Amino acid sequence: MMTALTSSPARRPRQRGSVLIIVMWICLGLVALTLYFANSMSSELRAAGNRVTEVAARQAIAGGTRYAAYVLTQFATGGVVPKIEDYKAEALAVGDAEFWFIGRNNDEQPQTQPNEPYFALVDEASKLNLNTVTSAMLQALPLPGMTPEFADAIVAWRSATSQNAANADSIYTQLDPPRHNKGAAYETVDELRMINGAMLDVILGEDTNRNGVLDANEDDGEASAPRDDQNGQLLAGLLEYVTVYSREPATSAAGRRRLNVTALTTLQARTQMVSRLTQRGITTSRANQMMGRIPFNANPRPGQPPAQSTINSVADFMVTTQMTADEFALVHTDLTAATASNGTTQGLVNVNTASAAVLSAIPGIGADNAAALVAYRQAHPEALTSFAWLTQVLSNSAIRQAGRYITDQSYQFTADIAAVGLNGRGYCREKVVFDTSAGKPRIVYRQDLTAFGWALGATARHILSGIQDT
Repeated sequence: MMTALTSSPARRPRQRGSVLIIVMWICLGLVALTLYFANSMSSELRAAGNRVTEVAARQAIAGGTRYAAYVLTQFATGGVVPKIEDYKAEALAVGDAEFWFIGRNNDEQPQTQPNEPYFALVDEASKLNLNTVTSAMLQALPLPGMTPEFADAIVAWRSATSQNAANADSIYTQLDPPRHNKGAAYETVDELRMINGAMLDVILGEDTNRNGVLDANEDDGEASAPRDDQNGQLLAGLLEYVTVYSREPATSAAGRRRLNVTALTTLQARTQMVSRLTQRGITTSRANQMMGRIPFNANPRPGQPPAQSTINSVADFMVTTQMTADEFALVHTDLTAATASNGTTQGLVNVNTASAAVLSAIPGIGADNAAALVAYRQAHPEALTSFAWLTQVLSNSAIRQAGRYITDQSYQFTADIAAVGLNGRGYCREKVVFDTSAGKPRIVYRQDLTAFGWALGATARHILSGIQDT
């Protein structure tokens, strides 16, 4: 007789336990996959949000560019520098984003400037022009790393015929890869990186993000880049003091020819000058008195060489004719030292806006007078309608010496625009250079500066992130 086989009662619980363990592992795997995909979706959502805020910030920069053009159209006509009271320069809203104009306050001494950015448009005529500056002027800048050899190399870069240019070219051809000295005008200030002897600590100084103030990482010694002396003061680099854009037209925005003060060697030219002075509100007798102070030979003898002008600049004309500040303010935009009827004068420095460091590099001014000029500007802002106020600080001989390098007008401006999206995300920054010499502002250069890092200072970061200082 056969008996039926039955499973052991002890085996059933073990089988059920194994199934439970397998089911639990499957559930654990499904949970892990769910968490993984949820985390991926969360990351993608954050990335998408960041992309949206960056797009918003980029649109804010576009809005800032249009706003800068509007400001220059309204307040920068005829070489006038817009006053910061005339426009807004910080935390301007464009949708959910905001933008700032990162500027410079050249009326404050470096040691008194706060560690927060100054917000304004930047006057390019407040800097030395790389296409006209001399080696001696570069060496006069407060840059510890500015050697005579480096200054000569900077000037040689734009020269095709000088001995320094030939020497520089022989050095460049030995580099790897080899290259040549440019032998032509600078097109951007960043060409300085290609000059023989260029080092970042000379070009940028401690200001690696190019915002003109001492940020926390620029005053912590070796703790973080860049290397700095941790002395609480910003050591600026060469880029702080130079430009390639400053130029002054020989005609007004309406196309009217300015009168050349260096060509008053003929009776016709002097008559035209008297006529222009009287048109501007100066009496005929007073205008003739001014012309009488400029040496002139009305009847040269036969065989004599043409008369040579004794006036070398608009500033020289001002002091030679002994114009008052009010008289000069009436006519200064009608005067030029450019000889071509449709030409420009490149590289003149606006003494009404230049920093003490730049002023100290101008022949006839120097370091001592530069500080005095800045102090006078601070105390008498109402006098900055022209540079006639220079007579209150400088001697006539110093003004004549400096006259070939200075102006009281500006026609090129930079809008250094930094923008952020919602909640302080999507930071971006762009430098836009405008030229107003033809009347209507036109963009002549753009550069993305986002990669240089945060440039709006600690206060803006805290406000945008919702962090309050205690």
